Amino acid sequence: MFPAIGLVVLLGMVFGGFVFTGGALGPVLEALPHEMIIIGGAAVGSLIIGNSGKQLKSLGGGLGKAFKGPSYTKKDFLDVIFLVSRLMKMLRVEGPIALEPHVEDPKSSAVFAEFPKLLKDATLVHLIADTLRLVVVSSGTLDVHAVEEVVDNSIKTHHHEALHPATQLQGLADALPALGIVAAVLGVVKTMGSIDKPPAILGAMIGSALVGTFLGVLLAYGMVGPLATRLKAVLEEDAAIYQTIKQIIIASLHGHPQPLVIEAARSGIVHAKQPSFAEVFDGLRGK
Repeated sequence: MFPAIGLVVLLGMVFGGFVFTGGALGPVLEALPHEMIIIGGAAVGSLIIGNSGKQLKSLGGGLGKAFKGPSYTKKDFLDVIFLVSRLMKMLRVEGPIALEPHVEDPKSSAVFAEFPKLLKDATLVHLIADTLRLVVVSSGTLDVHAVEEVVDNSIKTHHHEALHPATQLQGLADALPALGIVAAVLGVVKTMGSIDKPPAILGAMIGSALVGTFLGVLLAYGMVGPLATRLKAVLEEDAAIYQTIKQIIIASLHGHPQPLVIEAARSGIVHAKQPSFAEVFDGLRGK
């Protein structure tokens, strides 16, 4: 929502300010489609050159995510704490054999089924299931620090891949001013081919060429760059849920008391979505 509002404010202030100071909007709007074809086409072409089909698809999804915002709410963080805590309690009380069917086939698990939104998140489910499968297979003899290292590597790999759309958007933002210059230079070349025209016509052609530079800079620093920053912030906020999973598993494997496990789970959640200690504790006790 806020990115859309920001775009409206941006365009309104730029073009409104131009008109307010006496600028004629007609020539700018007349030149925009031609310059946009050159700059936009070059931008799309550069993205195709530098990315695979899968990466281009993820870039499209990333743009949607930048406008939509973070995927996880406060309730989702609570749910993931409850889900992983129940699984760890099952491991501790009933043993690895009781836990095994839940991590081998989460879709058939009655525990996972209580949290349908989380079950749809393949990355989240795989992180939980793959980590606990290590514990089950080793019958609880694995070194906790080794488990933590595996989880860290898994989260790092996922996060690196998830950040790719934001990285590509930022790269595009960095390139757009230069692509605007390309459009402007082509406009100047066109103008030089009509050097025998009257000054009024030449002035209009030079103005049209300069619109290319304006458009490249506006797109880079007013739209694409901020969207890349917004997307990175959204992805960073969503990534906290994986750290929450890690903290519960590792703290539980260390045998820490439940209050410390709860604090380990809550510690990495942003304040706006961080459940209180009482909410977590009462939820775990079924209140």
